[in-house]
Amino acid sequence: MQQWLIENAPVDNEDLERHDKWLCMMWPRLHLLKELLSDDGVIFISIDDNEQHHLRMLTDEIFSTDNFITQFVWNKKNVVQNDAKFASVNHEYVICYRKSDAFQKFNLLPRSEKANQRYKNPDNDPRGPWQSVALQAKSGTQENVYTVTFPNGVAWTPPSGTFPKFPKDSLLSLYREGYLYFGKKGKNVPRLKKYLSDVMQGMVSNSILTTDEVGSTQTATETVKSIMGGNIFNSPKAVGLIQHLLLITTGSDDIILDSFAGSGTTAHAVLDLNKEDGGNRKFILIECEDYADTITAERVRRVINGVPNARDDALREGLGGSFTYCTLGKPIEVETMLTGEALPSYAALAANLLYTTAGVSAGADALEMQSDDGLFHSDDENDYYLLYKPDLEWLRSDASILNLERAERIRDTSRDTGRKAIVYAAGNYIGQRELTQMGVIFCQLPDALHER
Repeated sequence: MQQWLIENAPVDNEDLERHDKWLCMMWPRLHLLKELLSDDGVIFISIDDNEQHHLRMLTDEIFSTDNFITQFVWNKKNVVQNDAKFASVNHEYVICYRKSDAFQKFNLLPRSEKANQRYKNPDNDPRGPWQSVALQAKSGTQENVYTVTFPNGVAWTPPSGTFPKFPKDSLLSLYREGYLYFGKKGKNVPRLKKYLSDVMQGMVSNSILTTDEVGSTQTATETVKSIMGGNIFNSPKAVGLIQHLLLITTGSDDIILDSFAGSGTTAHAVLDLNKEDGGNRKFILIECEDYADTITAERVRRVINGVPNARDDALREGLGGSFTYCTLGKPIEVETMLTGEALPSYAALAANLLYTTAGVSAGADALEMQSDDGLFHSDDENDYYLLYKPDLEWLRSDASILNLERAERIRDTSRDTGRKAIVYAAGNYIGQRELTQMGVIFCQLPDALHER
């Protein structure tokens, strides 16, 4: 991201190519994020009005319109900005796509106290709390319209333009079983009782996310301030917002990746949910800015260990958990290797090759040359060799080339171990047929850096 900004700066409202530049920055990142998603994974992208319409076209192209799920509108603040020239913009969007149809539906949200409070029991019904709904529907056929007089003397017919939800016999049966409510005096227009015990033990998410439900930028700022001791981050996301999105899409053992981690809200939300329900969710945060350690990671450290002055009991005690903080090493670029401007160390190049060509992750500290022929790593199937020194003159010399004598020694070692030999070198003096007969796979540097 930082490199992109350096190469494309300035990007401002006077730049006629600003939208093109932004889309070119997002295109490869979204493709990579799609590859990282599990088949039943989903992606949420927070965006404001400036690029929302452009982003939708981009994501439709990458994820396909068939995998578009919804576009949430987060009412991120309740305070009206009275100095706004046109309208006070109190919202932003959260766009949601799935990777494939392996993801079928959102999870239900836990029922809230507010939702349950809508159910009352004014007539002491032994079935428990209920709320009433109308007996008529908006659709139907005129031939099914009727008038019914109940045993209590109340007559009912659906209002004009509506139709009965139930046949007459069914409606009378509901009356006899006590499922109809006629008001306190028993003479009002009847309504059907809908019991709390009969509703789903969970709620479907609304696409409008209010501050009461998921928090606001103001509450998010106050949260960060209480944890970090000051207002050190602009427009953080609310913990409640991230938790809402996690609850409707993830299980208790899922891995959540936030590629623009910011103030670390995603990690906070994951740890809080784990504390609440005993889950084992894991998070991966990526942050390229210079506050990655001092703000992003530091917030996570504090919520894990506890924040002494926090109002929330769980946060004051500490949410528990752990994480590993990693930094990226210097990039290994083919162009600078070819010119000799930036030659990586032996261990760094060995680690890069091992990961990019074999998918094996090993820290550079764990890799070193184990023999004069360049052996640096072995697994159950392969021995890995690297003929390399961070010296351009050496790389241009015969010492860097795989010759017959060295290849025969590597062949003999492979026969003893029963493993194949993979050799990375700047060149070789042996034909591919001979190498194949020896059981040696040759990968030329720096081309091997491009292999996946």
